[in-house]
Amino acid sequence: MGFYDYSVTDMEGKEISMKEFEGKVVLVVNTATGCGFTPHYEDIESMFEKYHDQGFEVLDVPCNQFAGQTPGTDEEIHEFCTLHYNTLFPQMTKSDVNGENALPLFTWLKSQKGFEGFGRGPKAMMMAALLKKIDKNYKNNPDIKWNFTKFVIDRQGNVAARFEPTAKMSDVEACVAGLL
Repeated sequence: MGFYDYSVTDMEGKEISMKEFEGKVVLVVNTATGCGFTPHYEDIESMFEKYHDQGFEVLDVPCNQFAGQTPGTDEEIHEFCTLHYNTLFPQMTKSDVNGENALPLFTWLKSQKGFEGFGRGPKAMMMAALLKKIDKNYKNNPDIKWNFTKFVIDRQGNVAARFEPTAKMSDVEACVAGLL
């Protein structure tokens, strides 16, 4: 199976096939409204506005699996994002990205690009220390580690890159721009 064989559910309960994104560059991201990385919404929205007409889409999947940082309903999450970050891209229903109830799309994404580290810097060190307490084996499994892990899908449906939340948003944008 490939990217275009999966589907997710939007916040209105409609099934969205990834086939709708054929030929486009897609950023798939698990999000949260109460996280230190929540300001990434601003950069993601900026990229969406800048590149949407060139074939760029965002697949926003709110997730409450990381320290309960997305406690609201789908409607409350959407209201928060539009009010604070003026988001225009569609949001999916709140879903799991790890474990037995994980969206099959995320299981596939993780099988295509595993965890390669948090990089360098204070945020990377903070995340590594936090994850060691949660999962001593975190470096050796492909699970999503935290909110705002991003996968970039190219126009052919391949996972071109995985960015941990500690990655610079300018690096994410450069990857997207290079694929458009």
